[in-house]
Amino acid sequence: MFGLFKKKSEVEVLQKKYEKVMGQWHKLSTVNRAESDKKYAEAEEILRKIEAIKAK
Repeated sequence: MFGLFKKKSEVEVLQKKYEKVMGQWHKLSTVNRAESDKKYAEAEEILRKIEAIKAK
């Protein structure tokens, strides 16, 4: 209840986005390989950003 208005950190936002993109990647992996590869590359870029922030 008290965390209702708590602002999420940048890492939390990026992790949520990463999970969403990985879900899209998994769905596309059985249908469209080219689009699947694009989503995976996008997810990897998000993961690099997360790791860069944590390294600071």
